[in-house]
Amino acid sequence: MGRFIARRLVQAIPTLLGVLVITFLLTRLSPADPVTLAFGGDPTVTAEDKNGLREALGLNEPLYVQFWVWATRVARLDFGSSFFYHRPVLQLLFERVPNSLQLSLLALVLTVVIGVPLGALAAFNRGKAIDHAVRVFSVAGHAIPTFWFGLMFVLVLGVQLRWFPIGSMNAIGKDADVLDRAWHLVGPVFVLAISGIAGLPRILRTEMLEVIAQDYVRTARGKGLGERAVVARHVLRNALIPVVTLFGGILGIFFSGSLIVETVFNWPGLGRLTYEAALSKDYPMLQAAVLIASTLLILSYILRDIAYAWADPRVQFR
Repeated sequence: MGRFIARRLVQAIPTLLGVLVITFLLTRLSPADPVTLAFGGDPTVTAEDKNGLREALGLNEPLYVQFWVWATRVARLDFGSSFFYHRPVLQLLFERVPNSLQLSLLALVLTVVIGVPLGALAAFNRGKAIDHAVRVFSVAGHAIPTFWFGLMFVLVLGVQLRWFPIGSMNAIGKDADVLDRAWHLVGPVFVLAISGIAGLPRILRTEMLEVIAQDYVRTARGKGLGERAVVARHVLRNALIPVVTLFGGILGIFFSGSLIVETVFNWPGLGRLTYEAALSKDYPMLQAAVLIASTLLILSYILRDIAYAWADPRVQFR
């Protein structure tokens, strides 16, 4: 297994290099001048000051030299300082990334806790009212955009009914209150998980119906094995193996959807930080945020492959 993980990590290197090059070129080839953005339009800044900063940043060097210098700094986790916050980028990332991971992991747990039972109910009640209800829910969940659902949650449940808080991670003066943090998590976690909750039952239902029709399931029942044992040992376990491959994609949706959810709920995470960096043209922050998000996404796919190989004995760690 160790060699399998090592090989998958090595295979991820070209992808990371590609992300590194694209991120560098998108910012360097932008019409906005990084030096002007760094000074923030300060009228007291002279042309000499701008030239000095340009020289210090290496912007007068050829593009390939600039990339090499920047890539070596990134390898040392030196992303520079934010134009907007005037603080080290790495420091801001350490503050924001855990908040985004908190949302994504809780959304994944909620997706599994709700999605798996719904898919099983739909499969074992094929053609009945609950099956139709689950399928309608799945279609509606995919049809509703995340940002619209988030706005409706804020406007209806947050502003009008005041059942849930609509912004930040804690109420003022309650930073150490765990229950208050959990209450603030309800909205963003549920909105972030809604697409996964809608998609997982539909796919699991299809897989379970296919497994139920297999000969070994009928044989298990014919030998007198109880229905719960048949479901747990044969149907659900084998139906979940293909579903494991979806988790990498679900995490990708969570990472991309966190930008919208964190902006709507004013959640101080990586997604909101990326949005603010794009609006303010904060290039150092934007480059670092894209690289970190891409790295987390690649790691999620590696974990998916490991989980799939672990769940299915027929897959070898090769």
